[in-house]
Amino acid sequence: MTPLSILLLYIAFRAKQFACDFLLQTDWMALNKGKPGLEGYKALLSHCLVHAVGTLAIVLIFAPSLWWLALVDFIIHSLIDRFKGILSFERGWKYTDRWFWWSFGLDQEAHNFTHLAYLLIIVAQSGIVFI
Repeated sequence: MTPLSILLLYIAFRAKQFACDFLLQTDWMALNKGKPGLEGYKALLSHCLVHAVGTLAIVLIFAPSLWWLALVDFIIHSLIDRFKGILSFERGWKYTDRWFWWSFGLDQEAHNFTHLAYLLIIVAQSGIVFI
């Protein structure tokens, strides 16, 4: 991979995160994914499926043999969002609360680091050795 392709891969994952967490996440997903029970899980899994499809699209362009990263993304994104959702729901945090925004920022950074790990896996698969 060239430095330009690594940069494009990074930008692709950042764009995917923005698109899937903000543009493609419905109100139903955002408001229900932290709730207990079936309704919460349906919203969460729907949201995480959107992310998995986004990751699959990126991986199919840059490293098709790593298609399974989409499944990994589905699982990891589910765990991160479920933890944040349950915490926010149980504590009753609203967008007017400082703790809501701290948990929101931590959630986004967890996803950023997940995408960085995917990028490193894809780059390593291309044959570049990190020292």
